Amino acid sequence: MPNLFYFNQKLIVRIDIITVLPDLLQSTFESSILKRAIDNNLVEVHFHNLREYASNKYRQTDDYQFGGGSGMVMMIEPIDKCISALKSERDYDEVIYMTPDGDPFNQQTANELSLKENLILLCGHYKGVDQRVRDHLITREISIGDFVLTGGELAAAVVCDAVIRLIPGVLGDETSALTDSFQDNLLAPPIYTRPATYKGWKVPEILLSGNAQKIENWREEQALKHTKARRPDLLKKLED
Repeated sequence: MPNLFYFNQKLIVRIDIITVLPDLLQSTFESSILKRAIDNNLVEVHFHNLREYASNKYRQTDDYQFGGGSGMVMMIEPIDKCISALKSERDYDEVIYMTPDGDPFNQQTANELSLKENLILLCGHYKGVDQRVRDHLITREISIGDFVLTGGELAAAVVCDAVIRLIPGVLGDETSALTDSFQDNLLAPPIYTRPATYKGWKVPEILLSGNAQKIENWREEQALKHTKARRPDLLKKLED
């Protein structure tokens, strides 16, 4: 049976994660903001051990490549059985495969996925999955960067974290996520807190002025300056 973290009749987002290593993922959702989101009935997260859908007594989920070559390949049969079982219970907006050669994950994708109701995330392993999984069972492929991990679990955790924090009610301040880096293709401006002076290093006077409009203007200017210096490619997107 899948590991059910929470049942919520007023579900906003349900995420089903298919993996051969459910224990690796579980701790991610047992603390901090993600745990609070689950406890407050804002999201459901389920783990499905792919080995439970294997057809032999060894619970095999991978095999050698046709045509030869190094590395094992995740078999289509257990993946198909698991996805089919989930789809028999509800409709899914996306069936997502976590893979290094997928579409780059960014804030806009996180925003989009946070508006969905039901998502499946498939964690790859070894050399990847049988191509027929990608051709016939997957609706979207996502990469968190141009590098290879030992499995898709950590990538799935990254996607879940980015998506769940955008769900209304998850963060204490509803406007916090709206001012994050990348929300408007800009990096966030510098931020400060107490004390106002430390070792002679002072907080910009404008932030202590109490003038909300001037502070907002300063933040917009700093965000633009910061983005121009560190990520000029983002500004090109604003021009397109």
